[in-house]
Amino acid sequence: MGLYVEARVRADLDILWERTQDPAEHQRWDLRFTEIAYLPSAEGEPRRFRYAVRVLPFLAVAGTGVSAGERHRAGGDRVSALRFASPDPLSLLAEGSGYWRYVPGEDGVRFLTGYDYRPRWGRFGRVADRLLFRPLMGWATAWSFDRLRLWCEDGITPERARTRWLLELAARALLVAVPVAVTRLPLGAVSLAAVPLAVLGLAAALLVPPSPRTPAARRCLRTPPGRSRAPRLLATLEQP
Repeated sequence: MGLYVEARVRADLDILWERTQDPAEHQRWDLRFTEIAYLPSAEGEPRRFRYAVRVLPFLAVAGTGVSAGERHRAGGDRVSALRFASPDPLSLLAEGSGYWRYVPGEDGVRFLTGYDYRPRWGRFGRVADRLLFRPLMGWATAWSFDRLRLWCEDGITPERARTRWLLELAARALLVAVPVAVTRLPLGAVSLAAVPLAVLGLAAALLVPPSPRTPAARRCLRTPPGRSRAPRLLATLEQP
């Protein structure tokens, strides 16, 4: 799989399962989706769903997918897998697949994902994906996993977590903007301390760690600790 993210969630496994498998709950914490809804499917068949991502206030791209899960496994872990595709020519993601694993342990649940996709738009799409979109998707997945962790562990709802993150982001921007603005005043009005303050503000904005109650992608593992394989369940799903 091309992308890997892992979080340690110290919460009940059933709560974590519910908040990741219920589309209404899932779309609250996952930054990668604006809307997720199940489509009608026959009894015993994999669940089909529709997803949408709003990229601009007036523009959204949509696609469909199919998913299945194994809640009761011999080792006590759980797994779910999905395949997805978007016919929208504005979507860089043409099709892809991935999985979630839930591995309970003494210090919480290892919640991890591996997924990959095929970009469209030819050579331009491949370059844009490698340089921009894929790193952004990795960051968004990790940030979302930490937002989910805060919800499950501390009861901080996804909406409150997003607000706290935006406020912290604004505070970091001010740490840089105010001293820099002072250094641009006419020479006679510039304090001798303005330039050092600008440097200190930039250093603080970049180096001060995020609040423990604010989502942060850096808290998640981004490379698998060992060999990571997709579950066999994924091979049973057809591309939507």
